[in-house]
Amino acid sequence: MDLNGHAVGIILKELVRRAMVIARRQIMSFEVNGKMGYGGEMDDFFTTADTLAQESYVKSLQECFPDIGIVGEENFLVVQGSNKSDAYFTVDPIDGTKAYIRRQSHGVGSMVALVVNGIIVSAYVGDVNSREIFGYRPESSSAWRITDLEMYEKLNPDPPEVDLGELYILLRERESKYSQVSQKTINAFKSISIDGGSIGTWAARLWMGEVGALLLAPFWETPWDSSPVIGISQKLGYRFFEPNEKKSWWEEYIPVISKEKYRRKHDMLIIHKNQVRQLAKVLPVAQF
Repeated sequence: MDLNGHAVGIILKELVRRAMVIARRQIMSFEVNGKMGYGGEMDDFFTTADTLAQESYVKSLQECFPDIGIVGEENFLVVQGSNKSDAYFTVDPIDGTKAYIRRQSHGVGSMVALVVNGIIVSAYVGDVNSREIFGYRPESSSAWRITDLEMYEKLNPDPPEVDLGELYILLRERESKYSQVSQKTINAFKSISIDGGSIGTWAARLWMGEVGALLLAPFWETPWDSSPVIGISQKLGYRFFEPNEKKSWWEEYIPVISKEKYRRKHDMLIIHKNQVRQLAKVLPVAQF
């Protein structure tokens, strides 16, 4: 499949921007509906803003890339690509819907990614509140932070090695929800921060250098959530680790890139490759 990387990047950034505009315009008028959560219970929500933003993505993606499939969050959308295409887009129109419903001033995003042959070749995460976009185009060697004023800042792919005791670690659950290996690692950091909402804007705190590591408890992985976060993290040199409780160490692994949701049964630590030596001072680390 022949794609112009620059054109793809321009289009995807524009679609993220449009989705953020929709979210902001709908903030005082959206309607809320219940939907089935990843575990099969009716414990999740979507809004009319989610629906409008996803429709915006799908319409433009089909017009610009008619041969490429789409996997979207709302209504578990699956648009089949042509038989010749080995590519698909993932779309999360409003990432952090519960935060959006609460009208939070943080934790609301919009995300899109392009996967080709199981490789995330492009990904963008938009922060609805700050109006920033994070991501990279196909064939790019860099990932960028783009502000509302169209200022481009290259995200740092080579941060200095720092003692873990000088860094913060960012969680999404209270400490007791994690494995013993994770808890011992958490204690090696200067402090912890717990935050929810959009996993995309959550991960952006790592990409910007605000925290030194991310830690996720076992949970459902979905393509529209996972692909953008994995893609940008990998582009910037971050590694992924799972705990081995029997051996009391961390083992590096390659995250699964899937069109289907699946249950990740282990904790996942995301930390930069430059920090692995410091991580090994806390617990042994098995790398590829």
